[in-house]
Amino acid sequence: MAKQTPENEELIVDVQEVYSKTETFIDDNKSIITSVVGGLIVLIAGYFAYNSFYLAPLEDEAKDEMFMAEKYFRLDSFNLAIDGRADFAGFIEIADNYSSTKAGDLANYYLGISFLNVGQFENAIDALNNFNGDDAMLATLAIGAKGDALLELESTKKAIDQYTKAANRNENEFTTPLFLMKAARAMEMVGDYEGAAENYNRIKIEYRTSPEGSDIEKFIARAEAKL
Repeated sequence: MAKQTPENEELIVDVQEVYSKTETFIDDNKSIITSVVGGLIVLIAGYFAYNSFYLAPLEDEAKDEMFMAEKYFRLDSFNLAIDGRADFAGFIEIADNYSSTKAGDLANYYLGISFLNVGQFENAIDALNNFNGDDAMLATLAIGAKGDALLELESTKKAIDQYTKAANRNENEFTTPLFLMKAARAMEMVGDYEGAAENYNRIKIEYRTSPEGSDIEKFIARAEAKL
């Protein structure tokens, strides 16, 4: 059998000492430890109960409430979608009553787009700022829609910032050329023809097959002629 060295003996003593101190600490603080563990169990149980018995049914209820408002949104009846009627809730009410649900959050997006379509641009921005959805496409469209509202409010430079942010947020064949084009046209409005030309050329090079790319040469020529 291997002979114990002083180092081994010291290690055994240290481990025993740590174990002894730990045991003493637990004995001395048993009530505190029990309270902390019990509190964690209550918190975890409460979290699952909240999600299972409150939030999930509320989510289903919010989706049911959204049905009619979404219907009128698709029919371009935006005022009905916003305010609802006596027999169904509009997006304002849904966003307010179900703010803790994903459906309630989505109502903010619909509300923002609806306000934009009826010319209530500041309300549109407020509603879109309240939208926190994690869907990449909708989040990008919401940013671009804020650009549309700002442009209508004649805050052109701020609109350009939103369009640029939307164009670069989630690069794809649909939203990127769309918002590059909107940003470029807004840039021309404030005399930034160099920035506009850069955007138009990017559409030509990267998104030539997009709707925005189909007639891009004339936009490039117009912007570059003013440089």
